[in-house]
Amino acid sequence: MAKQFTLGKKERLKSRKLIEQLFSEGKNFPLSPFRIHYIFTSAPTTDYRLSTQFGAGVSAKNFKKAVDRNRIKRLIREAYRLQKTDTIVTGLQEKLKQKNLRLNVFLIYTGKELPDFNTVKEKVKLILNKLMQIADENNSSNS
Repeated sequence: MAKQFTLGKKERLKSRKLIEQLFSEGKNFPLSPFRIHYIFTSAPTTDYRLSTQFGAGVSAKNFKKAVDRNRIKRLIREAYRLQKTDTIVTGLQEKLKQKNLRLNVFLIYTGKELPDFNTVKEKVKLILNKLMQIADENNSSNS
């Protein structure tokens, strides 16, 4: 039971190649205080990795201290981790598996002050809703 609430190694967006592809070819949208970069890619049928990979970043320009940047990234990852078992994310995962797609998402915090956890959690929920709508539009146009 506790295993489903983890944010495992395969769910984290760590590959430099995938991150470069995400920023060069992917799409983005702002949702204050975040900028969200995402890309839908085709997943090979032999690939058993999860259909969604997630990453978070914070600008060193706005937060000089690494302690502050790391805290914000921890808040973002925790908010995502707690909401990934929500119906929004599980529905998104199912749609992606049906269409044989993979979603890579990278959240960049662009705010100027340290956020509290409740604010981050609400914004991440809105972001996940928006990604679900985008996936629906993607699926309907591909059908």
